[in-house]
Amino acid sequence: MRYGSFRLLVFLIVLLAGADTPARGQQAIPLRVAIAPVSVNNLPFIIALEEGIYQRNGLAVDQFIPSGAAETAKEDGVIVNPRYVSAGGASSPITTANAVGLIFNRTRSASAPLDQVTLATLEPVMRYHIVAQPEISRVEQLKGKRLGITGFGAATHFAARVFVEKMQWDPVKDISLLLSGASVAALKARRVDALLASDFRYPMATAAGFKSLLDTSSWNVPFPGGGVNASQSWLRDNRETARRFIRSLVEAIAVIKKDKEATFRAMAKWWGITDPRLREMIYEAAAEKPSKPYPSVAGIRRVMEVYDSNEMRKYKPEDFYDDSFVRELDETGFIDGLYQ
Repeated sequence: MRYGSFRLLVFLIVLLAGADTPARGQQAIPLRVAIAPVSVNNLPFIIALEEGIYQRNGLAVDQFIPSGAAETAKEDGVIVNPRYVSAGGASSPITTANAVGLIFNRTRSASAPLDQVTLATLEPVMRYHIVAQPEISRVEQLKGKRLGITGFGAATHFAARVFVEKMQWDPVKDISLLLSGASVAALKARRVDALLASDFRYPMATAAGFKSLLDTSSWNVPFPGGGVNASQSWLRDNRETARRFIRSLVEAIAVIKKDKEATFRAMAKWWGITDPRLREMIYEAAAEKPSKPYPSVAGIRRVMEVYDSNEMRKYKPEDFYDDSFVRELDETGFIDGLYQ
């Protein structure tokens, strides 16, 4: 073996062997984590728990799906295992959510946290299908119709605003955005004419017989979808906890990309999904998650443009993210090492 190759091999061995260092000889750090909504973006966190990744990284994670999220999943035909559902209780210092609401709420609500930042993004490009009633065959036919979204400031609201902008419609006169309308149940009951379906909801909509009019991923719109958020005040005293959590996330993404069966087991155990077609569609979306889930700065900028206001202009994109945790794992070669 050449000397240069030997040095590279030694470096990789030391790097990978050192990956477990934070957990050795130390008491596991307790962390309560709420994963909501039920979505493809939250699958890595389930994998991190099921495959013992949190534990190997020195975290004792109490992870649950909020009861409200479980009830919403029911409207799409998914019955979450009650073992993993909680009504709430102690708040979670880390949330697994997109950054759209974080940005929207800070500039629209006097009671919103002012120091929340996103640490990772799992969906850097907007990925929604517009799914409509059978008699609607073209997106142009949605003019004057009802489009279902989750809520104002939600990721679906952002996607709807982008859609209306792309169609060059008047957002008030040309379409109705209905809250609590982004579910298969709402479509079945004809409470909406169409909805914005995520990578998780779209398979459920197709199983119910509905078809996609448009896949917005073709637009390549930057998006801070899915990921991890935390408050800066909490991070000041808990950076090691956050470091271990983000490390667990990137390890779980690697497991998803390399071990389809482990991903299928997690879907079945937590969500009760065993249908081969559904799980293949969900897996395909999960396997596309970025191995290096840096916060989507371009996505944050796009959200700031869509929700432009006097209050929004007081902020800069860097007020909404902290990329130091993913960057550390990237620059040390840890993430690349997971795929070698």
